[in-house]
Amino acid sequence: MRDIVKRFFSKTVPGSTARESETAHDVRVATCALFLEMGRIDKTFTPEELKTILGILKAKYGLSPKDADDLIAEADQKLSERIDYWHFTHLINTHYSTPEKIEVVETLWKIVFADGKMDQYENYLVHKLANLLNLSHQQLIDAKLKVRHADK
Repeated sequence: MRDIVKRFFSKTVPGSTARESETAHDVRVATCALFLEMGRIDKTFTPEELKTILGILKAKYGLSPKDADDLIAEADQKLSERIDYWHFTHLINTHYSTPEKIEVVETLWKIVFADGKMDQYENYLVHKLANLLNLSHQQLIDAKLKVRHADK
C-alpha cells in the first residue's frame, strides 16, 4: 500500500528525485496523522470529521478516493507506532514554510469544528500542535478566526 501511495506522489512532482518524492510523501503522511489525531482526540471520530479529512486530502493533494484511503491507512499505522507528536511536527517544520504550517493549523481547526463543537481535548491538542510547529499564539488565533469566518 505504501508503494502505491509513494508512486502516486512521485508522479505528481515532475523532475523530483526518488528521495525528494519519499520525503514529500513522509511529510504528507505526518500531516495526515495529525489530522487523524485531531479527529479522534475527543474519543468520537464523527463521519463529519472523516469527511472533512478526506475532502482536504482530495483537494490539497489531488488524491482519488482510493489514494486518500491509502494515505489515511498509512498515517493511522504511523500514528499507532509513535508515542508523541514530535516526529510528525519535526518533518513538517523541516519541509514546510510558515504559511504552509499555518495552513495545517487551519485544517486542524476545520476538523475541530466539523462536528459543530470544540471540546477541551481538541482545544488542548490544537494549541500543543501549533506550539510544536513553532507558530505563535496570534497565528493560531488568526487561523481559528479565518476558519470560523469562512463557515459563516
